[in-house]
Amino acid sequence: MKHRNRSTTQPKRKLLTCALASVLVIASGHAIAQSSNATLRGKAEAGAQVPAVNTATGSKRQVTASSDGSYALVGLPPGTYTVSSGDTERTVTLQVATSVSLDLAGAAPAAPAGDATTLDTVRVSAPPLQEVKTSEVGTNVSLKQINTIPQLTRNFLEFADTVPGMQFETDPRTGQSKLRGGAQQTSAINVYIDGVGQKNYVLTGGVSGQDQSAGNPFPQLAIGEYKVVTSNYKAEFDQVGSAAIIAQTKSGTNEFKGEVFTRYTNTSMRQRTVGEVAAGTEKDKTKQNEYGFALGGPIIQDKMHFFFSYEAKDFVLNVDPVATPRDWSSFEPFLPDRIRAQLGPTTSPFNEDLYFGKISWDIGDNDRLELSAKYRDEEGVSGNGGTTTDTAAKVNFNTDKRYDLRWMHYGETFVNEARITYEDALFNPAAFTIGNQSIYTRGLDENQVLITADSTSALSIQRKGQKGPAFQNDLTFNSFEWMGDHVIKTGFKYKSVELTQSENSAINPTFRYAVNDGSLQPSPYLPVGTATIPYQVNFNLPFEGASPIVTTKAKQFGIYIQDDWDVTERLQLNLGLRWDYEEIPSYLDYVTPQEVVDALYGPGTPPRGSATYPQAPSYDAQLRAGGVNIEDYISTGNNRKADKNNWAPRLGFSYDLSGDERWVLFGGAGRSYDRNLYDYMGLEQVKAALATYEINFVESTGCTPTPGSCVNWNPAFLNGIDVLANEVQVAGRNGELNLMNNDLVTPYSDQYSLGIRGTIGEWNTSATLAYVHSKEGFIFTLGNRYPNGNFFDAPSWNANDIAQPWEHAPPGFGNLIIGNNGLETKTTQLLLSAEKPYTQESGWGFTAAYTLSRAKGNRGGDEHYAFDGATIEDYPFIDLRAVPRHRLVMTGIYDLPWGFTASAKVTLATPPPINSIVGWWEYGTELNDPLIVSTDAPGTLGTKQLDLSLSKRFDIAEDMTFEVRADMINVTNAENYSSYFTDWGGGGVYDPQTSFVTRGNGVTSYTPPRTLFVSARLTW
Repeated sequence: MKHRNRSTTQPKRKLLTCALASVLVIASGHAIAQSSNATLRGKAEAGAQVPAVNTATGSKRQVTASSDGSYALVGLPPGTYTVSSGDTERTVTLQVATSVSLDLAGAAPAAPAGDATTLDTVRVSAPPLQEVKTSEVGTNVSLKQINTIPQLTRNFLEFADTVPGMQFETDPRTGQSKLRGGAQQTSAINVYIDGVGQKNYVLTGGVSGQDQSAGNPFPQLAIGEYKVVTSNYKAEFDQVGSAAIIAQTKSGTNEFKGEVFTRYTNTSMRQRTVGEVAAGTEKDKTKQNEYGFALGGPIIQDKMHFFFSYEAKDFVLNVDPVATPRDWSSFEPFLPDRIRAQLGPTTSPFNEDLYFGKISWDIGDNDRLELSAKYRDEEGVSGNGGTTTDTAAKVNFNTDKRYDLRWMHYGETFVNEARITYEDALFNPAAFTIGNQSIYTRGLDENQVLITADSTSALSIQRKGQKGPAFQNDLTFNSFEWMGDHVIKTGFKYKSVELTQSENSAINPTFRYAVNDGSLQPSPYLPVGTATIPYQVNFNLPFEGASPIVTTKAKQFGIYIQDDWDVTERLQLNLGLRWDYEEIPSYLDYVTPQEVVDALYGPGTPPRGSATYPQAPSYDAQLRAGGVNIEDYISTGNNRKADKNNWAPRLGFSYDLSGDERWVLFGGAGRSYDRNLYDYMGLEQVKAALATYEINFVESTGCTPTPGSCVNWNPAFLNGIDVLANEVQVAGRNGELNLMNNDLVTPYSDQYSLGIRGTIGEWNTSATLAYVHSKEGFIFTLGNRYPNGNFFDAPSWNANDIAQPWEHAPPGFGNLIIGNNGLETKTTQLLLSAEKPYTQESGWGFTAAYTLSRAKGNRGGDEHYAFDGATIEDYPFIDLRAVPRHRLVMTGIYDLPWGFTASAKVTLATPPPINSIVGWWEYGTELNDPLIVSTDAPGTLGTKQLDLSLSKRFDIAEDMTFEVRADMINVTNAENYSSYFTDWGGGGVYDPQTSFVTRGNGVTSYTPPRTLFVSARLTW
């Protein structure tokens, strides 16, 4: 396998370690938080006191300007502040995770117009200071946008879609959403709420709880604003490979404030989905009901405040109607009555409860305590629809608990932030009904599934989660006068997190029944109709001494230093370095079972390379002939080491071209490390714990009776696996083998950018050229090889064809699946943005985000299996489906007379490329050269969506407002199909023609049908 160069010299590593450690001596040995606070820098009179007072809470922070007049107020919670120096006073708003400039030297300027208010109101505060001197590629999303722009979900991450380089997608059928930065996997993002990463260590989605969920990661009512950084974030950010979302929650103020809302839509308020149109059915009865409230206010005036919010979802979602495949519709009358009764329209219910609470306490001018807690609880049915009936569905139980205690101490020249956090997230799907599973197939062809159904389901319980504490600290120095003005931030983290992974365990068997409508040749084993006796049963049995659930306690450690250095009044350098380390004992200490080693080498065979290694053929020999060194995957319990080479430099600059921050040139280069998902790494032990069996029945197949393979039918088999266990010998692990490379490393991305920011009147503009090269992503490939070592050869069942060696698994086992690093993407993007911020004075606001992308990689999307080539290195770099070539998102807000406000969102995107595997036996140039291709999808626009919103405000009392609102999603009812038919050519000539959309069962769309949401909100 190819891995990145790990040859960093020891003297250099020691030097870097010492440099970090010397600064961290002061940091008192805790862990680092990813800050959502703001920094205010600038000039004042030399030696003058510079206080900043929060106009909503009364909290005060103060520093002394240095001998050259420089000052830096760091660690300020986002909000509106009165900042003064001598006779000069300014009222400004600071946005989340920004570092901005304010010149207080000289005469007092005129105060900005507008009332200064807080983030947790919908009224406009004093004009926010724009962050321009930073090397980060990022954009802020304001509370006004969150409260006003049309929205399909109440997932606050949906507004990240308005940032160049970002995509937020919601599956119209399931309600499940995902956020992607660039062309990388969705798991590469990280969301930091109040400085705490919400990373999902086990499942995909990036954020804990988002995998296979129609829910929201956090109550939108509790979000004040957030920032999206698509690349070149600073060194304080860890466990992220693509985009970093930095959100600040609301806090209570000196005024008691509250909000109650409800939002609703149902069947009569939407058009038919593309699936309903394709199936020719009427609309399913669906609904989406959301409601909640928020309260905040003082406990002790100017000192202690509280905030609490609750949001709920009560959904009945649309899924594809349950139907037989359209080519097999003639089979439907021959199905059992109880199965036919389950065909037709169906829905998927979903419920979620989200709670968040926070207490903030300013203990004097120098100390602040915050205690917050989040609880998420949801339950949703999934998997039904298409060829799966409701009884064969599953129920996803999903919980997420997080607690955060933070202490901030403000010194004259530093700010120290320490925190203790705890998380407990669990994804726990279970069967909708417990019992046997039945699968109806076309004849005895088990690969042609007609419909999966019965009165009960065999889906098994799973447990996949993470829980544990973390201890964090970071230290910011705001006054370093050495070769310019420095703000230095440093810290480290320690986290202990228990990871749990489980696969389908042994609960119920799956029986397969043959269906014949008379088009197949009738026989005693295949009568017309549905056979009353199944022809096959599949089931798992646990191997003695092993468990299909693996739990381990991972240890995470990180350290960093970041210097924001104003070299001159025009030039700022952002210099950072971080190092991360993680130990996962279940991977490091794992010992490959002896029976697995025997199957690969032969019983009692000494390891290859020893003097006594036999020359007789073994499975290891055919693996070696096929380029697989199985010793790379055999673990002894002490031959695996954690990756210690995760050094990540972050370098950036910004240069004020005009001297007044109107035009700023910026750029940067850096490396960022993500992590390997435990859902994949745990399979090594989970798969080895279950023995998989397949038994055929004489009465339905005519097979020759063989113990454990072909037996006579016994109705008692329907009573479960305990009876079936008597038919087999659980003597060994004959399940699928999943083996991990002994030298797994951490996925990472190298990021480069160069851009310019400009202010034209009230408009903020930006143009950036960004390049991200992600490497070492995790991938599973097929380890099986033919006896001659080939990966492609003629299978025994078809000498005129070629195929992968699925029938040549290790003796006594299922297929050999090996896990390695090797996924790689290269994404070049032109990011253009223009924003006219909304103000009460102008009464309107506008944003435009355009992204031109060219993304190439050897595997796209969230794929982690690659069975079409021998190794991941055999996959070509092709244009990836993950991102469209062109994408434009525009939003607008406009105040109308009589308390009306209108807003709109327009999304336009070209169809992303179509990635496919084309039959190598038809178009490939060599036997071992499958044709993996990318071709253009038809049409000019793959996504065209217009969303409109209209609201009316009623001032019913002083400081009390009632608002009614209507959101129309996909106003034009555009059918943005995402499934196509492609004719790849014929006669050995590769000539792709993608000419029309697939219109049948399973047709999909990027967007929902036209849907009206109505909502009401009361604020005071």
